[in-house]
Amino acid sequence: MHATFLHSKSLSYNNFTILKVPSLIKVLTINIFLAVLLILILAIVTLFALNKYTHHGEALSVPDFTGLTFDEVKQLCIDKKLKYQVIDSVYSTEFSRGTVVDQSPETNFKVKENRTIFLTINAVYPEHVKMPNVVGVSLRQATALLETFGLKTGKLIYKPDWATNNVLKQLYKGKQIKEGILIEKWSVIDLVVGKQSYEKGIVPSVTSLSFTEAEKRITECGFNIGITEYDESIKTPTDSMKAIVWKQSPVHHEKISVSLGSAIDLWLSLEIDKESVVDSVMNNSD
Repeated sequence: MHATFLHSKSLSYNNFTILKVPSLIKVLTINIFLAVLLILILAIVTLFALNKYTHHGEALSVPDFTGLTFDEVKQLCIDKKLKYQVIDSVYSTEFSRGTVVDQSPETNFKVKENRTIFLTINAVYPEHVKMPNVVGVSLRQATALLETFGLKTGKLIYKPDWATNNVLKQLYKGKQIKEGILIEKWSVIDLVVGKQSYEKGIVPSVTSLSFTEAEKRITECGFNIGITEYDESIKTPTDSMKAIVWKQSPVHHEKISVSLGSAIDLWLSLEIDKESVVDSVMNNSD
């Protein structure tokens, strides 16, 4: 009786052991399958979230904000799903007050949605500066000093005087202006300059230069800006700032000089055959 009980207990134990092994494998298999499935689900969700956040494969072209008002900028940013931030203000006579004069990133640059566009705005109220005294100094010194104060050299008016190429008078809107008077920044100051009646100079070559560069070189050489012609490629104030001179009259020639104070007419464009400009410059120097 005792032996029979022991034998029965042993079978029961053995049966339990034999049945437990397949059951454990089945549980492990299910757990591994669930773990792999969970990892795949997490990976898919993560990739989807990253794709949505970064807009993978999508890019927007930055629109041109120059010349736009605040309301126009705001609406354009809403339409294009962009943000904007004003980082600076300047004063320019080439743009309407309160409009955009510069932007970063530049037009047509590829960006993601919600990218912030940094803007420079033309001030509503212009900055004022004190008028310096440039009387008695050379024309070159006068133009450099005016530029330092944020003023522009305007028309050069030559008068017979022994002080050749020296400034005799400084004029603002046709009238003499004294040192220390407050005027708008980037105002134009005309200069009366002395010269001997026979004095002449060689016309500088300004082709392939921007208008600002050409204006500076022409003034430093003792001449005036004459007629300025922009072709059909110039559509905005920004275009006019980027345009370069492709033609001038009179042309530069090393062996020909004209009276100081003479006007030099300029033609500007954004679409220029650079080779023809270079050939023109070389031919005029022969």
